[in-house]
Amino acid sequence: MKPGSIESFGVTPDGRAVAAIEIAAGDLSARVITLGASVQSLLAPDARGAVDDVVLGHDDVAPYVEAPLYLGATIGRFANRIANGRFALDGCTYELVKSDGPNTLHGGAVGFDKVVWRIESVEPDRVTLSYASPDGDQGFPGALDARATYALDGQNQLVATFEARTDRPTVVSMTNHCYFNLEGAQCGKDILTHRLMIDADAYTPVDGALVPTGELRPVAGTPFDFREARAIGEEIEARDAQLRIARGYDHNFVLRGGGATAPKFAARLEAPKSGRVLDLLTTAPGLQLYSGNFLDRLIGKGRVAYPFRGGLCLEPQAFPDAPNRANFPSARLDPGQTYRHVSIYRFWVR
Repeated sequence: MKPGSIESFGVTPDGRAVAAIEIAAGDLSARVITLGASVQSLLAPDARGAVDDVVLGHDDVAPYVEAPLYLGATIGRFANRIANGRFALDGCTYELVKSDGPNTLHGGAVGFDKVVWRIESVEPDRVTLSYASPDGDQGFPGALDARATYALDGQNQLVATFEARTDRPTVVSMTNHCYFNLEGAQCGKDILTHRLMIDADAYTPVDGALVPTGELRPVAGTPFDFREARAIGEEIEARDAQLRIARGYDHNFVLRGGGATAPKFAARLEAPKSGRVLDLLTTAPGLQLYSGNFLDRLIGKGRVAYPFRGGLCLEPQAFPDAPNRANFPSARLDPGQTYRHVSIYRFWVR
């Protein structure tokens, strides 16, 4: 595909047409599909100049519908979990669609990842998509006009910008759910040798349903201490109750200086063999680290089977269950305000 071009990516089983948009700038190129406003591919060079796709995904629309794992998707209205599928706002309790046992995960059974977004604008290096979520969608109050822009800036950066406006008080937390493997999405290997650094002194431990308990727990002296870069697999099998609950890492980290108006450094991911490095900068207050604990021989692009822990998610977000936790940064959005979340994925090589 030529940068800035649009072509068919297929039709969903219920007859919805899905388009693919190609964008490119500098050494990077990406393909975004309108189903879930998802990053379907992201090509980046390694230390030798060889170009590989570094995100997990599918070659056609059917697997995104039949076995949805949020691959590359835009997540909303609310990323991660809301306990018991409910929250209160201004004295009213809102009952949400439960999509993860007793809880609401990633916006409900039909979150932003499962709808077809409208193409607002396309340029060779960027695409903006929009979705009008009606009042009461999945139980959330307020009609929400959401936008997702994916742009390549010529400095080997993918810039993701999420915006939303509402006509009633509501809660919003949007993010991207790319699974990264910087050795190449088709390498067939897990991400345990990747080295990770997260700029966080604390994380939010979870209960048995993976909902935060409300505690902000220091990472020091725990397997969650990524303040200095180390291999993801170094302590992933440690005798730690939190790791046992999640089958690995699936936890929100409290970013230093999180929630700033301009993107701040949040994490660095390095692949030892390819030499690729990904720096993540964000305006979000939290960062969910997910080590692909429920990937299990999923057939992906090129008919490659993605192995257990074959991809790693770094999801900038509001804290999970923030609408029910007064001590967490607020996720409230009122009429007249604009929700805006910017994350920068900066690629370079060692």
